[in-house]
Amino acid sequence: MKRRTTPAQQAILSLLKSSDSAMSQDMLEQQLQGTADRVTIYRVLNRFSEDGITHRIVSEEGKSYFALCKGCEKHHHAHDHFHFRCLACQRVECLPEQVRVALPPAYQVAQVNCWVSGYCAGCKA
Repeated sequence: MKRRTTPAQQAILSLLKSSDSAMSQDMLEQQLQGTADRVTIYRVLNRFSEDGITHRIVSEEGKSYFALCKGCEKHHHAHDHFHFRCLACQRVECLPEQVRVALPPAYQVAQVNCWVSGYCAGCKA
């Protein structure tokens, strides 16, 4: 089923593309300055995740961040990587390092969510 593209989808996608870090729903809401409400942003972000445009990163507190998929194929997504959050500016970035987990026989990985916290290059200085 082909989905209709809305102005809110276009605006959110544009913000995600121009950002060099993952963004949360409230960060996007602030950037959109009232052009899309909280519910619309939430629905768009969930649809983007379902459609493989973005991947969801859930922090230790349960807050969701969204980053554009990079290097993913239509039916195979590579999101089992580390995420870095700066303790000063709260910036969330996808790191290139893939997470490798050795599970016992008959176990199967469904999702990996690994965080590294510290200070980014801009805040460390």
